[in-house]
Order: sequence, then C-alpha cells, then structure tokens
Amino acid sequence: MNVLSIENLEKTVDDKALFSSVTLGLEDGEIAGMVGFNGAGKSTFLKVLAGLISPDAGTVAVNRNAVITLLGQSVAFCPESTIEDYLYQADHPGIRILNDYAQALKSDNSKLANQLYARIESGSLYDIEIEYKNYLSKFGIKYESEKKMAELSGGEQKKVALARVFALRPQIMLLDEPTNHLDIRTIEILENELRQSSSAAVIVTHDRYILNAVCQTVWELDRGHIYRHPGNYEAYLERRAERISMMQKEQDRLASILRRELIWLERGPQARTGKDKNRKERIEAMLSQVRNVQDARQTSFSSAERRLGKTIVNLNGISASYGSRKLFSDFSYSFKKGDKIGVVGDNGSGKSTLLDIIAGTRESDEGSVERGVNTYISYYDQLSRNLDSSMTALEYLEDIGSNILFAGTLITAERLLQLFGFSREKMRVSMSVLSGGEKRRIYLLSKLVENPNFLLLDEPTNDLDLRTMENLEEYVASFPGCVVIVSHDRAFLNCTCSSLFVIREGKIINVPSCYSQWKEDEAGKEKASQVRKTDTRTRREKKGLSFNERREMEALEREIDELEKYKARLEASFSDVNETEDGTIQERSEKYRRISIQIDEKTARYFDLAEKDI
Repeated sequence: MNVLSIENLEKTVDDKALFSSVTLGLEDGEIAGMVGFNGAGKSTFLKVLAGLISPDAGTVAVNRNAVITLLGQSVAFCPESTIEDYLYQADHPGIRILNDYAQALKSDNSKLANQLYARIESGSLYDIEIEYKNYLSKFGIKYESEKKMAELSGGEQKKVALARVFALRPQIMLLDEPTNHLDIRTIEILENELRQSSSAAVIVTHDRYILNAVCQTVWELDRGHIYRHPGNYEAYLERRAERISMMQKEQDRLASILRRELIWLERGPQARTGKDKNRKERIEAMLSQVRNVQDARQTSFSSAERRLGKTIVNLNGISASYGSRKLFSDFSYSFKKGDKIGVVGDNGSGKSTLLDIIAGTRESDEGSVERGVNTYISYYDQLSRNLDSSMTALEYLEDIGSNILFAGTLITAERLLQLFGFSREKMRVSMSVLSGGEKRRIYLLSKLVENPNFLLLDEPTNDLDLRTMENLEEYVASFPGCVVIVSHDRAFLNCTCSSLFVIREGKIINVPSCYSQWKEDEAGKEKASQVRKTDTRTRREKKGLSFNERREMEALEREIDELEKYKARLEASFSDVNETEDGTIQERSEKYRRISIQIDEKTARYFDLAEKDI
C-alpha cells in the first residue's frame, strides 16, 4: 500500500530546473535511498515532500492519517531550547495534544483538560517522552532536561534530533544526510534502528553501508530526472551501469549521424543554399544533444609524486588530554612509504587531536614527533582555514598552481574544479557567496594541489556526493606517499585504508587490517565473549537469585503496588478542578506522569529478576 504518492512533480530554483515530471510511490515500510550529485536538488525534493516548499507543478499525496517527519541537514532549534524543550517543539499531532493539555491545565480549563487527557491515554502519548529518553541513551546522550541545545556539539545535536525522530514513530521519515557529524558507533546504531523500524523512509545519504544494508530501493536524481532502481545500492550500481550503457548507445547513434552532417558543414559556401538553413539548425541542436553520459566528474585522477626521505614521521610516546580527561597516551609509530591508515573512535576520543599532533598544529603533552626533512604534509582539517573569500574558486586554486600534474598528465585548475562538481559559473563567482560545503570542497582541493607526500584528511567526505567520493577514493588509492584519514564513512575507509589506528579507552591500537576485516574480528571476539558470559550466567542461574536480588524483587513488588494505588487515586482526582491534598490539577498531572514512568522502570526490573529466577 502506498503511503506517499508523487505525480508529475516539478521544481525550478533560480532558473534551474531541479526535477521535472517525477512520478513515484513509497510503500508502507519501504526505505528508499536517494542519491545524486551535490546541488542536484535532493534536499529541495525532501522539503517539497514534507510540505515546506511548494512544487511548481504536480502533487504529493500522503496516505490518510500518515505523519511525515523531516530531519534536515542542520538541526534547527530556538536559541534557549533545552533538550526537554526540543522534544515538545516538534511538529507532530501527539506533541500538539500534549502541549495543548499542558496549556489547558495551566489555564484551569478542566473540561478541555479531561478531553485531551482521554486522547493522551488512548494514544499512549506519554510513551513518546519515555521513548525519547531511551533513544537518547542509545545514541550516547545523557538526558539532562535543562541542558541547552546550543551547548551541545554538532554531533550531539544530531543525536538528539535522531532520538526525537524515532521517538515520534512517524509513518514516513525524511532523513537528509543523517550520518553527518556522527561517529561510526552511532552510525551503526542508526543503521540497526532503521532496519528494525516499521516506518517508511526516504534517506538522502552518501553512506554506502546504509544504502546497501537498509534500502529496498534507490532513487537517483540525475539531470532533473529521478530513476527508481529496485533493490539495494549494489543492485542500483548494476542497473545504473545498464542504463548508462543504453544511453551511450543512443549517443553513439547520434554521433554517427552528426559525423555525416559535419561532412556537409565542411564543404565550401558554394555547396550551401538558403534551403539548408533548417539543416544547420538541426545540426546545432544535435551538437547540444551529443554528450558523454558518463559525467566528467567521474574521471579518475592521481597526483604527481614528491619524493620521501628515509625518515618520514616518527611518533615517540605521544599523549594528549582535553582538560582533565586523558585522550590517549604513550603511542609510538614510525610511518612507512605507502601507509594508508584510517583513524576510528567515538566522538571526542581524540581523532582530530592525533592529526593535529602529526601536522604540528598542536604539541604532544608528552613524547616527541620527528618529521623528515623531505616530508611535506598537507592537512585538510575541519576549520577550512586561510580561504580568501574575495577571490573566485578558480583564482584561488590557480594562485597555488595553474597546471596540476595528475597521473602524468597536466590538467588545469578549472578541470580539477569540474572533477569536484563545480560548474563554470560556480568557479567564477566570489567564494563569499558559496555555501559552506562548497568552500570545504575548495579547501580540500587546495590541499591536493600542494603536491604533498604526506596527506592528513579529517572527515573529507562530508560535503562530497557519491561520484566525487569515488574520485577521491581513486586519488588516495594511487597516492604514493602516506595518508592518514579520519572518517565516519565506513565504505570510504574500507576502500582507501589498509590499516587502522583505533582510539579506545585512552589508548591508540594499531590494527594491521582494513575496516571490514577489523569489524569482523571484533564481532568474533564479541560473540566469544557473549558465549563466555552466557556460560557464566547459566552457572549462576542454576543457583537462582542471590539473597540481595531476592530482597530487591520483594521490595519492587511492594513499591509497584503502592505506586499503582497512588496512580489510581490521582486518576480519580482529575474530575476535581479544585486543589486537593495532592496539589493543583497541574501538579497532579505532573505527578501522574512521573509515577507512570517509575512504574514502567520498576516493572521492567522486576521482570528481569523474575526471568532469572525461573
């Protein structure tokens, strides 16, 4: 059954047709991944589906009673919003009822409050807050109701936003780059939640693991058209190759006709008459049609080699702290030519700090760093420093080098910008009017054209589409020097890095394998650990509950019984708008909510103990 129907949808922005004649359907529970070049219109498409932007033509029909929730690339919130406020600022029918109920209590409108409370009970709407807290915990955020959203990091804000989306349980989720600013552990949790969710979803993402693991269809936005590919990302690649092959055959046919027409164009003026005016126009139209359907941005490239010396970079017992917290300590490593190393760890574990120390932008707290005299380091950090916004992108790169040697061939700065998705118009306007993502791409290019022999990349894929990312992967694969990459993109790490630095519990562990092999080994260790724990638990369970556990279980039974009685008393008091021994109706409502949460938590613990006692 379709929960979302799209028919003949069109949208033009700044005289550019982003998409036209789009007709699609989203089935109940279906997860569709959406891919396309940067600037193709993917985010605009999601906003049209969400009703935030009106289409120029066509319709978006949502199934009756279906709720759509959009997670944008940036998390929007009021300046003074707390984590608790953020939940109740959601545009969602259940949240509106809860807010109206709180307002009815505040204004002592008992009749309306009773009506709304009945809807809250029938819809189990208090469960939304419980679920919100549960998802915050899953994503690694401690619930502090008065904590300001503005005080959280970008990654933490994204985790809070994701917790809200899942807690609301909408019938349709629209997720725009949900993995940006997340660490790999959180992305894997997100992937698992998407796999288990019953919601339909459209996900704009360049995370190929998610596209392959959770998506049943892939929607490709290409030159204003959306192509629907059944299956996951792997199936999409196969079908896309077939489509491009068919398109190329048509282009070859046109080119063959054009070659014959060009023979006529090359004849002298005496062979042409006024009757041939239409023929000339037809040739010009065909010239505009013939193009290479494999976009130029997919062309491969690599940089020229700058020779490395015997000593490259030696890390000797380095350590780093953030405030009073030790990030890592006593780490040593001597880089060898051709090292391609990925750095993984949770947010805040010290990944960027490690790159800072290697680059020399930060000193190690202890130990030393030795850099070879021939070692030239280019560091793509997350700050995009030293961009002269008064220059155009083309001027900025040409100031570094007008001709860049790639794979033994000189290419221009203009060609390099094309490879990274910049149109001729974009590369010739002042960088001050470019988006943050576009400036980040220019900053990345500036590091590549420096012709380094040691490259440090901190989250280089955040602002790249899949095609451009494949170009960067090929560049890194052919890079003859050393590369150290911090990235949350598991597929990118797997394609580029043959070993890892894993930062965990204050230590850096050198893992001599690629990302997928390391994860497989970790899963094997975890499985073996679970078997050992199960064996230990089985031996314990044969003895039944301990003395303290049995006392806890008996105490829980009494506490739950008392709380249920108090809850029933509060329920009976809601018909009385006057103040009672339990407080005003607003105070009673808040007590009722808190007691309901306590009952749920204590009951869950009781059943855990009861299961153990079987």
